[in-house]
Amino acid sequence: MSAYAAIHVGLKQVGIEGEDKRDFYMRLTGKPTLTVMTSADHGAVLQELRRLGFKQHSKGSRPRLEGRYAKKLQALWIAAWNLGLVRSRDDKALLAFVKRQTGIDHVRFLRHPEDAAKAIEALKAWMTRGAGVEWRAPLGTPGWMARPAYRLALAQWAILEKADTLPQPGSLATFVRATTGAPDPAAMTDAQWREVMNALGKRVREAAT
Repeated sequence: MSAYAAIHVGLKQVGIEGEDKRDFYMRLTGKPTLTVMTSADHGAVLQELRRLGFKQHSKGSRPRLEGRYAKKLQALWIAAWNLGLVRSRDDKALLAFVKRQTGIDHVRFLRHPEDAAKAIEALKAWMTRGAGVEWRAPLGTPGWMARPAYRLALAQWAILEKADTLPQPGSLATFVRATTGAPDPAAMTDAQWREVMNALGKRVREAAT
């Protein structure tokens, strides 16, 4: 379960709702919303929720699909969900997509690269076509800006910019630093990039409603 999801579950468990959430966040971190907090801020919020009685159950975490290509497909599916393309992030929806592309019932049965590529490339093409993801960075782009996670976040930022719903003034790099507390995006971990994409994904889905 991500920090975002855990905090929302914890707030519900301990009965903090509405404007009380903002006051709760401000008291602990000095920041009004989760999207402008750092990872350390999220940790402080979770720690206080646990002190107040929040019980985080491991069974609530997202299960991992089995199979050689499962991790990659599941990550791409969540990325498509965070781009507003996928209506359900449920693994059943992913499995149905894989079957349509390959004729194979479950990702654990994807054993040959050519079969997996049908689903992987179809997902990536969908994200390019539907959300403007440019997987190949221009020549000379710094290495961290060529990472798939950054290319996905850049597409999310463009969607919000077009909808005039950017989370804050400034650049994507500024938002990344504010969200994760990482002083150098080039040194960010995969977990930190997931945090950024999840934060932007929530806004993308809200903008689409």
